This record gives sequence, C-alpha cells and structure tokens, in this order.
Amino acid sequence: MQETKITIQETTNDTILKFNSTKVLINGGSYEFSNIDEAKNSPLAQQLFYLPFVKKVFITANFIAIQRFDILEWIDVQEEVKEQIETYLTDGNIVVNEQTSSTKKEAIEVYAEVTPNPSVMKFGTNKALTQTDVEYKNIDEASKSSPLAQAIFTFPFVKEVFISDNYISVTKYDMVEWKEVFTEVRTFIREYLVEGKTIIKEVPKQEATTETEAETPTVALEGISAQIVDILDEYIKPAVAGDGGNIAFRSYDEEHKVVRVVLQGACSGCPSSTATLKNGIETLLKEMLPNQINEVIAING
Repeated sequence: MQETKITIQETTNDTILKFNSTKVLINGGSYEFSNIDEAKNSPLAQQLFYLPFVKKVFITANFIAIQRFDILEWIDVQEEVKEQIETYLTDGNIVVNEQTSSTKKEAIEVYAEVTPNPSVMKFGTNKALTQTDVEYKNIDEASKSSPLAQAIFTFPFVKEVFISDNYISVTKYDMVEWKEVFTEVRTFIREYLVEGKTIIKEVPKQEATTETEAETPTVALEGISAQIVDILDEYIKPAVAGDGGNIAFRSYDEEHKVVRVVLQGACSGCPSSTATLKNGIETLLKEMLPNQINEVIAING
C-alpha cells in the first residue's frame, strides 16, 4: 500500500492550517463542513471533528484545511493531526463519498476588485485555486498547464493571467475598459469553477527570460536570503495580494548586497506600483536587515 505524506502549511489566518497531500484526495471541486452532522458523507472529516478543537474542515483535491477553536494553538497539536491524516490516507480509507455528496459542495462566489494598476482586475473567490502562484503571458503558455487560464485567454482583450491562492488577476489590452467587460469575465470564472473543471493540471516551470532573471533557487535558502523571504512573506505579500499582485524572491547578491524580486499580477507592468514597491521593500529590508541591503531591483514578471 502506497504511503501518503502530509506537509503542513500555514495560512494568513492563524486559526487555519493546511495539510497538503501527496495523494489526490477527491476528483474535483471542494467540500466544506462546519460540524460532524454536515460531514456524514466524509468519514475523514467526521473523524477530525472528534477532535475537540476542530471548528471547520475544508477538503480539496490536494489539501485539507482545518480551522481550530481558540482553546489551543496549532503548534501544540499540528504534528498529531498530520500523523492522523497520514495514517488514515495510507490505509486507503475514503475521504469523501462523492456520489452522495453533491449537495454538500461549497457554493462558489467570485467578486471583482479594482487594483492600483488600471489594466488589471482582481477576481477573488472563496475557493482555493492553487498552492503555487502561476503567471501566464499568453494562451500558448497557459495551454501547457492551466485549462482555466487558457479559457480566460479566449477573451480577445486578455493580455496576461495570474493565478494565486484564492484569486485571479487578469491584465487587459487597452481595447476595452474594465467597466465594460468585468461582469462577463466574473460570470465566466464563476461558472467554470462551479462546474468543477480543472484549474491547473501541473505547475509550469518558471524559465528565466533575461540574464537578470536567474532561476528561482531550488535549494533551501539560508542566511540573509532566508531572512529576506521571511520578511517578504510576512510584511509585503499579504498587502500586495490584497491588490491582486504578488512578489517572488529571485536572488540575493551577498557581495554587492543587492536583492532581486519579481513582480507578478497587478504589480507587473505598472510603473507607479513598481517604483512604490521597490522603494517600500528597499526601505523595509534596510530597516530590518541593517548593513545587509544596498538596493532592491524589481523585475516585472
């Protein structure tokens, strides 16, 4: 029997923890349960609700998110929960009886938000879309790995698509104004998600397009690089995600003390946001890592 491995991932909400699985958990869509009665078609969720601190269980194809009550901290119990889920899955037990659970599928909501970049509209959703941020510059890139992005590119005014945890940022050409088309795009995305179609079939390899865009390190970061990533994750990413953008660490030149970051989504291609973010990140890093940062170079993704 193939062993299933679970990895723990924190979220922006400290009461919610994600347990990512190496095994596909369900065929499509997602399920949300608020109590043991709602979870009657999910033996796994029912088992989790026997834990007194479990408030809500959310199941998707590749992770289980659990919200806790405030009676304890995740650090006290997360390893035990991880082991319990791993054992359950490795034994081949049913996660969700999908044939009888159609009425329990979550209701999909999609809302449109303007961003600081007038060319970009953010479409947020209550559904988890991806664990890894992905950006597509054209339909050919999207066709290799994301049926959802490929479908969005069928709109003639779509220039770029960026998919993050629970939102999609769409960049348009200047042929139309967002006020003329955002409702159509929002409805299209919602219907696509409601039908349970594939969002991303595989995470694309991000290839460097210029000499300055070195490949994202695949080894574990250490020292100043690791500290920079931690600062970006805690102080910068949540703010830019709210505006439909993302910042990815690219590299740190220890000799010249230069940091390179890649701007994606609404942050990419907007001169004002590029300058603002560069200056803001540079100031923050200089304050938090004194004498370690000379300059931040922001590259549009």
